[in-house]
Amino acid sequence: MSAVPDGAPAPAFETRNQTGQPVSSAGLRGRPLLLVFFPFAFTSVCTGELRALSERRDRIEATGCRLVAVSTDTMFTLRVFDEQEGLGFPLLTDHWPHGRIASDYGVFDTSLGCANRASFLIDAAGTVRWQDSSDLPVPRDFDAHLRAITELVATPTPDGADPVPKLNSAG
Repeated sequence: MSAVPDGAPAPAFETRNQTGQPVSSAGLRGRPLLLVFFPFAFTSVCTGELRALSERRDRIEATGCRLVAVSTDTMFTLRVFDEQEGLGFPLLTDHWPHGRIASDYGVFDTSLGCANRASFLIDAAGTVRWQDSSDLPVPRDFDAHLRAITELVATPTPDGADPVPKLNSAG
């Protein structure tokens, strides 16, 4: 199975975040989205990557882009992980049906039972515009992610509309 290609619609999903709140891809539309798959909470490379994302969170969100991370860990594991790390962005569970979201994005490793290390930048309309991946023991370059986000939000859409809707004072 290969990853969803650039230019394709991002697969729809419904799940819960680390605090049990429902989250859907439809509810995340309207702004660009950086969807980051990671194998397992509490492992050294994943922890380092999510800390690196947390350090860049303000810069990512300043572009108007949302940031969420997804793993096959349970919601409860993700809650404890976030409490320990204080990441400041949603962690989504892909625990049940196990790996469904990662499978739909073409990044589920059936032999290990976890998501591969993969990121997707999705535009406000729900189209995959950029992606990145690395081998399990190799952390991703999140400065490259920031450059891709900056390029996406600076590029006008084909219809001339602003690619990042202006937020009103209500957020």
